[in-house]
Amino acid sequence: MSDGGRGSFDAIATSIVRCARCPELREYCAEIARTKRAAYRDETYWGKPVPGFGDPRAWMWILGLAPAAHGANRTGRMFTGDRSGDFLYAALHRAGLANQPTSTARDDGLTLNGVWISASLRCAPPANKPTPAQLERCETHVDREWDALTNARVILCLGGIAWDAALALCARRGLAVPRPRPKFSHGAELELGRFTLLGCYHVSQQNTFTGRLTPAMLDVVLHRASQIG
Repeated sequence: MSDGGRGSFDAIATSIVRCARCPELREYCAEIARTKRAAYRDETYWGKPVPGFGDPRAWMWILGLAPAAHGANRTGRMFTGDRSGDFLYAALHRAGLANQPTSTARDDGLTLNGVWISASLRCAPPANKPTPAQLERCETHVDREWDALTNARVILCLGGIAWDAALALCARRGLAVPRPRPKFSHGAELELGRFTLLGCYHVSQQNTFTGRLTPAMLDVVLHRASQIG
């Protein structure tokens, strides 16, 4: 693939949106899109697998868990339209990596500088808990992003599932992942080939509302990422 070629990412996005490898997830997302949440009853939900988003020439790849049922599954863009996205994009804006601190819709004008954002799973899973089989069927999408993100040097893993997905990706690409595999922790750092993996607590409300992850803590991780990238 070309160095950050837009066409490569467009092809990947098309493949993701059309993906039907997990019929149970397609059905679940479509049902959420039909029933909706009362606050969004007048909106048209996306209800399909969600592609990645950001700068094709990104030096940092942020890997999350999965679209939120009433966030990205509604808006069609990663971390858009929910509290997790509010927390993440505010931090990226503080770091000079986003042109605005909010993300409400696919056409809200948000652009990222040097950052690409995707997830280990591209469909919203029930209870936000993907199965190992679902994650495995989604691996092709991160594999293709690996090929396209030729400038990326940092994978910022939001949570343990993303950390494990990144390690599995590196192993599939022939990198020597240590045994036993390094465990996820906030602030974990691991060099593998051209990438450095960084661990960060997920930006979900269960972490940000309880103070387990604070804005300052995320700022520190993003600063460390910038030092590496």
